[in-house]
Parts: sequence; C-alpha cells; structure tokens
Amino acid sequence: VQLQASGGGLVQAGGSLRLSCAASGRTFREYSLNWYRQAPGKEREPVATVTSFGVTNYAASVRGRFTVSRDNAANTVHLQMNSLKPEDTAVYYCAARGGGAVYWGQGTLVTVSS
Repeated sequence: VQLQASGGGLVQAGGSLRLSCAASGRTFREYSLNWYRQAPGKEREPVATVTSFGVTNYAASVRGRFTVSRDNAANTVHLQMNSLKPEDTAVYYCAARGGGAVYWGQGTLVTVSS
C-alpha cells in the first residue's frame, strides 16, 4: 500500500483545513486508516482513526474539532480540521493498518498562526 497525503498549509487560528490521503491497493477497504501528527521536538501521536467498519476515534485534544472520514470507492481518507489552534501545528501523517502491517504516507505540514 502506498499513501500520499496532501492538503497541509498555513492557516490562522480558528481556521480550517482538510487533509486528504490517497492510497493505492485493491484491499483499501480492509484497512484501518489513521492520522498521526508530530510537532517539532515531540513524539508522533495519534490524532484520529477510522476502522474498516467506519468506526471513528479521536484524540481528546482534537475531539469535536476534527472529523475523519473515508471514501473506499476513491481509496481516500480525509481529515477535516476546524477551529484550528497554534498547538495543532505539526507534520500530519496518514497510515494504513491491516494484515499485521502498517503503511505510512510521507506527511504534510500544517502550520497554525496565532
């Protein structure tokens, strides 16, 4: 599985961005899809998950502001980010988990200015 993330950029606090991650592979619908982020000087942390059944889960820090969704027909997962805060600044990565393996995308930078 190859993943390509896009949609990052510079936004003011309170603004919105929508990240997308396009995946290759015919078994896309079988994977759990995840968004992670890594801020400068910090560990990579999970942000949101959508399972193969469509069940979603969010980190407490983003719950109510971020929405993860998947489009199996288009082999794409999205992360809608609203009410962005400066502390959301990070490189965001998408990942696909399935069959005992984890596949990572290359990351897209989100910068939120105050």
